Amino acid sequence: MFYAVWLEGQLVWNIPLLTGLICIAVLYGCLVTFYTNINIYHKQPLLFFLCLFILFVTLGSPLSTLSHLSFSFHMMQMSILYFIIPPLFLIGIPESFPKIQKGINKLFLSPLVALYTFAVLFLMYHLPIVLTFLSKNSFVHNGYLVLLLILALSMWRPIVKGQNKRYVFLSGLLLMPACVLFIITGFIGGLNNPFLAQMTANLCISPSALSSLHILPPPFNTGIDQIMAGILMIVMHKFALFLTVRFGKKVHVHEWGRMG
Repeated sequence: MFYAVWLEGQLVWNIPLLTGLICIAVLYGCLVTFYTNINIYHKQPLLFFLCLFILFVTLGSPLSTLSHLSFSFHMMQMSILYFIIPPLFLIGIPESFPKIQKGINKLFLSPLVALYTFAVLFLMYHLPIVLTFLSKNSFVHNGYLVLLLILALSMWRPIVKGQNKRYVFLSGLLLMPACVLFIITGFIGGLNNPFLAQMTANLCISPSALSSLHILPPPFNTGIDQIMAGILMIVMHKFALFLTVRFGKKVHVHEWGRMG
């Protein structure tokens, strides 16, 4: 099929990213083994390694290409990147790493500042004019995503530590507009997928012919696809909040017990 041949050159593994993540995993394992009383098979290290694995699958595996094929896949990638990976990373850093904790703290903004800034930038990211511009400039696009990730780490920190239940509610409220944007646009006719258009630009395919390729079957890249994307992001954020509150408390309480 045509799209199978087309995607063949897109489905590649990001070896530099894999190498970097393996180095981080080895360094983390050494620090846990020599500087803490935590067993490497404890939940906390396993969650950190899971974080690295999910990060690679999300950004460095051939599956990352699928995020360009429909809004549903794109929002699944974004939800994993900003709602799943940050809390797993934070939970996986032991409190007995004072120097590492201090270094990470320097990257953090005030949680409220980070939350409001993330909510605004995340909403702007999915506005048609911004999304189209970013899809044409990989350097700016990647920088924008890294900035969102740093903000996400800052805004998830109080949730991981279970410090403020009101903050948990506020985070869900502020991220709602980005979800609603997809749902509303899906009902009123939908948006063009700029990432898919950019991927086919080198093939000299006109926008009118793009829909005839049937890269993904209906309802993908339709109004229904965008409605599903908005709902999917809401569900994944709520799911991430639930797991973070549960795992954050259990993991840190267990660590403190061992260190005491």
